[in-house]
Amino acid sequence: MYFTLSNILQLFPIILRGRLLVGGVFLATLAAAAADNPDDRVRLNQIQLVGTHNSYHAGIAPSDSQLWLHSKPEIYQTLDYRHASLTRQLESGVRQIELDVFSDEKGGLFAHPLGPKMVADSGLPPDPDFDPDHVMEKPGFKVMHIQDFDYRSVCQPFTACLAEVKSWSDAHPNHLPIFILIENKDEPLNLGLPTATPEPFTTARFDALDAEIASVIPRGKMITPDDVRGTAKSLSAAVRHHHWPTLAEARGKLVFLMDQKHVTKLYLEGHPALKGRLLFTNAEPGAADAAFIEVNDNHPDQIAALVRQGYLVRTRTDEGTIEARKNDISRRDALMASGAQILSTDYPASEPATSGYQVAFPGQRSSRCNILLAPKSCRDDRLEK
Repeated sequence: MYFTLSNILQLFPIILRGRLLVGGVFLATLAAAAADNPDDRVRLNQIQLVGTHNSYHAGIAPSDSQLWLHSKPEIYQTLDYRHASLTRQLESGVRQIELDVFSDEKGGLFAHPLGPKMVADSGLPPDPDFDPDHVMEKPGFKVMHIQDFDYRSVCQPFTACLAEVKSWSDAHPNHLPIFILIENKDEPLNLGLPTATPEPFTTARFDALDAEIASVIPRGKMITPDDVRGTAKSLSAAVRHHHWPTLAEARGKLVFLMDQKHVTKLYLEGHPALKGRLLFTNAEPGAADAAFIEVNDNHPDQIAALVRQGYLVRTRTDEGTIEARKNDISRRDALMASGAQILSTDYPASEPATSGYQVAFPGQRSSRCNILLAPKSCRDDRLEK
């Protein structure tokens, strides 16, 4: 029997009535059973999870969509997906979310996107106000896909997204760890149009990003690079020697990951091997900061090799709605078999494509024991509680 704290508390009245063994025999047996927690034998990198790509993406509003379909139908096709609220995604079993963040130190940089003006100029009916509470006018990191054109999010600003995740997590303290992938964005569009020019990310802005995360998520609710590294000289050495926390240590916690590789040097500045940082970088294998690696270009054998070395790997099972439109599951199934721990999709089981395409493990599960690494004691039906 698998004993939880609630199981044990429920047995206390029976013990007091003398209906079980006395003399300490039962208590010793009970303690041994409680100590034999399956979560103590499964590590964070020994499971597989379904996550969502661009989890904040609320879709493009009707009149904006008409403009896209008229001018750039091939691009619109890649953007034609949407997600439910973060709460609903987590409730359905999603355990990795992705948030694209733009720096907005003074506020207002993205408060007046070009899309609504283009809709008005085209004589189309106005779309619903994307910012009725004027959140975009206030300072702080903002969450969206493409400034001026694909700017609607299921949560805003970044801290509100984090607060929503924390609220759900606090209400479900035994959940599997939730991975939050952060994609920092600062590329100008260069279209010859009056679009917003994002603020470039610097080491100071990454300090501010860490500070915003810490303002919402308590340190004890996160698994950070410091936790994984321990006394090892590097993160790479730590994960190669199985220093990932166990599920018993990771339940109810959040893990922050960085999507963009080109800013790694900025994020590492003053923080060798990510000491004191909150996010795990998308690193090169063997580097001092290497614990998490993205492989999104469909190389199952490469992924399997990295997973076996101890790295945490995220990959995408579908991209640009291509697989979903054809209900092509070949890429999905190959990547599931690769052992990648995080499988990101636009179509979790709770949000299937019209073709029927969706991403779930057998039995419509959103998590399972890792087919390459999990110990024999790991059971899929015990992962979510």
